[in-house]
Amino acid sequence: MIILSKLADYGVIVATHLAAYPARQVTAGTVAIETRLPQATVAKVLKALAHSGLVTAARGAGGGYRLARRATEISVAEVVAAIDGDIGLTQCSVHVDECARTTYCPTRPHWAAINRAVGEALSAISLDAMLTPAAFVPRMASPAAPQPDEPRFSA
Repeated sequence: MIILSKLADYGVIVATHLAAYPARQVTAGTVAIETRLPQATVAKVLKALAHSGLVTAARGAGGGYRLARRATEISVAEVVAAIDGDIGLTQCSVHVDECARTTYCPTRPHWAAINRAVGEALSAISLDAMLTPAAFVPRMASPAAPQPDEPRFSA
């Protein structure tokens, strides 16, 4: 099973929430209330997103956070990378020097290709796309014609 860290998941939630209100500048406390996430976690996520340049922060009475670019220009991969670092499904994918099997592992080249595919998939999804609930719902096939003993319903 492939699992992002909980913090990366929260990062996508927070960034998507900011994308929903592009003109609004909000505090970490407001984001925490509106997303129902712990305030300390939201503050940590926003700090990482600001450090990576995905959000801008303003101090003071009217301060807060907002996306640094349009939601169509920020990918889920960027948000995940801002929180978790490089996307890698296996330890050797990201930390090559830490694996003693790197020089002879028969699966290593394949994991690299899989990591690229996952990274490309996450890069293809913008925060703007995450705002549309039905964007990733599979299309249903046309319903089969009713059998003679089945009732017909008109829409």
